[in-house]
Amino acid sequence: MKQKTTTGLALALCLLGTPLVQADDGRMTLGAVAGTTGLGVDLAWRYNERFGVSARYTGGIEWNTDYSTDDVNYDGDVNLAGGKLTLDYYPFTTGFFLSAGLMLPDIDADIVGRPRNATYRFNGQEYPVDALGTLNGKVTLADGVQPYAGLGWRQSHRSGFGIFAEVGVIPTDPDVSLRTSEGYENWDNPISAQLREEIRQEEKRLKDEAEKWPVYPVAVLGVSYTF
Repeated sequence: MKQKTTTGLALALCLLGTPLVQADDGRMTLGAVAGTTGLGVDLAWRYNERFGVSARYTGGIEWNTDYSTDDVNYDGDVNLAGGKLTLDYYPFTTGFFLSAGLMLPDIDADIVGRPRNATYRFNGQEYPVDALGTLNGKVTLADGVQPYAGLGWRQSHRSGFGIFAEVGVIPTDPDVSLRTSEGYENWDNPISAQLREEIRQEEKRLKDEAEKWPVYPVAVLGVSYTF
């Protein structure tokens, strides 16, 4: 589904730019970049002095982090990746550009939670660690097609090597899912039913924290070559 959507978006942006193409052949710029969505490649076609289209894919960066609620200590493995397709406007016919388009981010963390004390304690109710195991799940900050806006510098107005930089933002759409490693919340008894509700409340607490990031900053630096 994502592949079909991304293909349609690419065609839409190309059609948007087609009427603006002038007689010149334009310039192609290839860049190697690193930033807040990982490491990757940026490809741009500047088909006249003021307009161009660009595509980028970054990923491959992971790191470990931790976070605690009132009852649980979490360890998380954060994964960053993202693809971007934009129409670029060069208002001064130099390397400075304004960019707008669509991004397909994949920013999430696989998390493992353990009780802060000898037992899990949710809203006054205690649950033994042996019965629950660990709290496993995923926190997603941004996923699916999102609008993107940014600005930057790309030395696409003349041939040769150059510095590439861009900053922008995408909206976030947080989601959290949790489960116990022992599956105790799936048992058919009143305590398990209560635990299911406690897990939903814990998901909400984590989601509320993630929603403190209404947008995600997209910033990249790199080197490029214009043909």
